[in-house]
Amino acid sequence: MSVGAHRTAPSAVVDNDRWFRRYSVTAAPRRRLLVLPHAGGSASFFHAWGTAFDSGTEVLVARYPGRHDRLTDPCVDSMEELADRVTAALLPFLDVPVTLFGHSMGASLAYEVALRLHGRHAVRPAALHVSSRRPPHRLTPRELHKQGDEALIEEVRRLGGTDESLLTDPDLREIVLPAIRADFTIVGTYGPRDAAPVDCPVYAYIGDQDPSTSVHDMSDWSDVTTEGFHLDVLPGGHFYLVDHQETLVRTIADRLPPTD
Repeated sequence: MSVGAHRTAPSAVVDNDRWFRRYSVTAAPRRRLLVLPHAGGSASFFHAWGTAFDSGTEVLVARYPGRHDRLTDPCVDSMEELADRVTAALLPFLDVPVTLFGHSMGASLAYEVALRLHGRHAVRPAALHVSSRRPPHRLTPRELHKQGDEALIEEVRRLGGTDESLLTDPDLREIVLPAIRADFTIVGTYGPRDAAPVDCPVYAYIGDQDPSTSVHDMSDWSDVTTEGFHLDVLPGGHFYLVDHQETLVRTIADRLPPTD
């Protein structure tokens, strides 16, 4: 597989169900990668991933409601509802093996989607990739979502990964704050819960200077699988994947199921 030479593909299209931004391959897809963004994040954060994989891999990036081209859609502030809706939207795309990748809040969501695929639909994901987030049984409830706007903004700044102009411009901040608060409500009210197995290999990723999650935390993702676990530690903080995108994408690509 050649990952370094990024393929040229048509512009991303949005599926009719509005939940995924799809980066279609030139032929029938042989496998799919579903990417689930972080709290306050959007599909555009992972735009470069859309054409970073080989021609047999179709990339889907979740489009959470309440932001960008879903700005008028009501935000979802419950992990259960968000996981249910993402799973339902994913069902038409299960004709080929599906791998899940989630960053931060997206890691918890990817885990919940994996549970639903197997438990409700008898579909075993090819693998679960989780980034910068404690496993479900090691989470600590937080009430940041109950605090004022400035507390939320400071937490977003602390973690990094967000355009500063969205936080400092009053008009832009008013637009993005509802989605940020909804996402932090999900984060603050999810877990801890039992380490239910996902019945697929789990790969975990963490920056060695992450202010919110430790290497030890990420190693505990091994508790949710009996199908193999591997942890990669990269240089950087909570958004290590910005500076090390090429390394991360190549690593994930090497771990995708074969297309033969």
